[in-house]
Amino acid sequence: MNDIELLKKKCYSYAQNQQNCLVLNSNQIQAAMGLNNYEFIFMCGCSDQFKTSEQTALAQLKKFIEKNNGKWMGLSLSYDLKNELEQLESNNCNQLDFPLLNVFVPDTVICIDKELKITCNNMAFWEAINQQALAIQKPLPKLEFEARVTKDTYLNTIKQIQNHILNGDVYELNYCIEFYKTACPEIEPVALYENLNSVSPTPYSALWIDQEQVIACASPERFLLKKGSNIYSQPIKGTIKRMADCEADSKQKELLLNSEKERAENLMIVDLVRNDLSKSCETGSIQVDELFGIYSFKNLHQMISTVSGKLKNDDIVESICHAFPMGSMTGAPKIKAMEMIEQLEQTQRGMYSGCIGYINPEGDFDLNVVIRSLQYNKLNQYLNFEVGSAITIDSDPESEYNECLLKGELMMQIFNRTA
Repeated sequence: MNDIELLKKKCYSYAQNQQNCLVLNSNQIQAAMGLNNYEFIFMCGCSDQFKTSEQTALAQLKKFIEKNNGKWMGLSLSYDLKNELEQLESNNCNQLDFPLLNVFVPDTVICIDKELKITCNNMAFWEAINQQALAIQKPLPKLEFEARVTKDTYLNTIKQIQNHILNGDVYELNYCIEFYKTACPEIEPVALYENLNSVSPTPYSALWIDQEQVIACASPERFLLKKGSNIYSQPIKGTIKRMADCEADSKQKELLLNSEKERAENLMIVDLVRNDLSKSCETGSIQVDELFGIYSFKNLHQMISTVSGKLKNDDIVESICHAFPMGSMTGAPKIKAMEMIEQLEQTQRGMYSGCIGYINPEGDFDLNVVIRSLQYNKLNQYLNFEVGSAITIDSDPESEYNECLLKGELMMQIFNRTA
């Protein structure tokens, strides 16, 4: 184990007993277009915090950021904040009870930048963490998840969506389904994250611990990155399984790159993102830096495009709001797609399809897309994950269902591993 990985392990060990903690880990994976700021960020303790499920969350977030200007902040936004941005609502099943918005100022921040330089704002903590013994990790319990939606219901819903597409209501819709466990045995948050991260290391992985609520995230997707006056979004649309054989794996990449269906889906979302960013950016500054880039992760190849623009001003909340929620998780047109999602899905998404990330003292931020993630409410003994895919007129319902199972395999796998 090298020094960087050892430091990460020590941070995880410290996090086991914390009530407020955020880990952001790039796993030394090159992000699309090389747009990494940090390899690893560890935040713990809390000198100030704002969390709410009220529909005035975004105005309060703006005040909180202004009050704590020049400080590190950890930030999570629920998908259901959409209801504050548009005339929408969320009435489906919700047993996780996560806040719509959660932002905190940590007492301690350890950063490892992309050059692997380490900084810490708390020297007493730095000395303590270097003395920290590695905790013995408790094994995860053996679990079986229940599907909220049967396969037959899923296939019929896809046909409904395609009828809506034929009628001109939408031309792409991201439909998601839930797998869940009630009366869940107690799970240690760090064990949950480390097991997920070991089977699926990704450039935007995260662990969020806030008292009884935990998110373990293996996201390959960036929502928004702000660097100075520039902003970037990197939507993913297009997924194919990796193969053990190098030649077969190379053919998989070619299949993904040349798939008319996947390219069409990706292009639709790129157009949506360009429109979203244009609301915050200077006229004429929006550009597509990369279209249909193919990037490889441990288990999957993904098609990722990069869109950027130059911001009109430094209003963090405004730039997030104009693009939230991310088009890759809704469909297009966005508002109509979100209305249909509420009608067709059976679970409130909560943090799934939301985002987690940081705001740094310079006012830059980086937010992921919360996918490939486990959400756990220790108090309610409820654990879930959601998976989904973009549905178009060319989608094959059976193939879309299999794609959902492929994505869900990663989460199920960690509860059925042999020691």
